[in-house]
Amino acid sequence: MIKSFFKGVVIGIANIVPGVSGGTMMVSMGIYDKLIHCITHLFSEFKKSVLFLLPIAVGMVAAIAASSFGLTYLFENLPIQTNLLFVGLILGGLPAIWKNVKGNSVKAGHVLACVLFFVLVVGMAAMGESEGASADLSFSLGNVAVLLMVGVITSATMVIPGVSGSMVLMLMGFYYPVLNAIKDFFKDLAALDIDGILRGCGILIPFGIGVVVGIFGIAKLVEIIFEKFPLYAYWAIIGLIVSSPIAILLMGTFPAVTVLSAVTGVIALGVGIVIAMKLGE
Repeated sequence: MIKSFFKGVVIGIANIVPGVSGGTMMVSMGIYDKLIHCITHLFSEFKKSVLFLLPIAVGMVAAIAASSFGLTYLFENLPIQTNLLFVGLILGGLPAIWKNVKGNSVKAGHVLACVLFFVLVVGMAAMGESEGASADLSFSLGNVAVLLMVGVITSATMVIPGVSGSMVLMLMGFYYPVLNAIKDFFKDLAALDIDGILRGCGILIPFGIGVVVGIFGIAKLVEIIFEKFPLYAYWAIIGLIVSSPIAILLMGTFPAVTVLSAVTGVIALGVGIVIAMKLGE
């Protein structure tokens, strides 16, 4: 259970970082298939699914809450090391995915799936901007409907390996407003500021409902794809994983590289690879 909690922490942090895919982290740690199964069979296998999902969900929530405060500091002060840590976390899961296609004949369709999803992620990262601060989150019926839809789209992309939900949020102009809403909500909660808590609920509840709806909807689709076209799915994931480090580097802002930052960056890369491989065991 403790190990599952830390897996949830990694997934939660990944979902906050633009360019990093929470779905890829799930794959890297070897829990993607089981997680999808537990989501789609939540009611038919309730106890088993809850026991598996609960510590992961708690870890994700804890990480997202903490990340909304501390992640900005890391990216501002240690951008090279922090980005390379996530690159390592992603690449560390590649051997586990390769086992699923190793020994099978490679078809043109497999290569096409790999290339298409590689281009998709790199293309999204290339189009990405650091704006994401333009959305209006003032409470209104229209904004509630918008937040529901944004939640659905974001969660769907969070579940798909290689696609960064936070990057999609940024492209839609909701990344920083939602991140700030999460941060402000926990501040208000700690201060017992009722007005602030209610204001945060007006933003986060419709967004959260959309996230839940999106996760359940896309999980069923993913399960069907893996059942009917497993090799195509795994080759697509390989394309997504290989492209994710490029997306992270394209989305990141880096200072001039020094000897110290290069050495510590390589160490962070190695640490990320080791963590991903250990969590995937």
